[in-house]
Amino acid sequence: MNQSSNSGGSEFDYLFKLLLIGDSGVGKSSLLISLISQNAIEDLSPTIGVDFKVKYVTVNGKKLKLAIWDTAGQERFRTLTSSYYRGAQGIVMVYDVTRRETFTNLSDIWAKEIDMHSTNSDCIKMLVGNKVDKESERLVTKTEGIELAKEHGCLFIECSAKTRVNVEQCFEELVLKILDTPSLTAEGSTAIKRNIFKQTPASDTSRSACC
Repeated sequence: MNQSSNSGGSEFDYLFKLLLIGDSGVGKSSLLISLISQNAIEDLSPTIGVDFKVKYVTVNGKKLKLAIWDTAGQERFRTLTSSYYRGAQGIVMVYDVTRRETFTNLSDIWAKEIDMHSTNSDCIKMLVGNKVDKESERLVTKTEGIELAKEHGCLFIECSAKTRVNVEQCFEELVLKILDTPSLTAEGSTAIKRNIFKQTPASDTSRSACC
């Protein structure tokens, strides 16, 4: 996945809306910052409401504009963030491999949120186990992650936002699957006309935030 030098946003083949969900503290914002910038990942404060970033990439010769929405994990923001599922072609479900409750909550909470709020039956889901740099503290095995991903029909990858291991691969695999789904590419090619940017992040996007 090559980062495009186009920052004007006027020329791209597809616009895809991606959503990051999961418990607070699992590293959603860190994943996004790791993908967008080359800056060191520091301890970030929790996201308030929703944050939003844009990344231009080229995949298989196609120029893509990725609108990536980073949602707050706290329960008190869940009503606020539910509307952001609308129109998403890809949803990334993130858990922390060192915190088992963040893994079990994917089934108990987050998969149900997708079923309740997602408007796209073909939406591609990816299960992401973050913080593999803390291998000695791991409480969720890779095998368990693979099995849960199969159960919910998700792609699966483990990564580390801190060391950037598999971060680009995570989004590349997701985008490749979206590109391979005709209904989603049809949506993406016309999404700009519907202007998915009408949703305004509830947080100050100039401030770094975490999960």
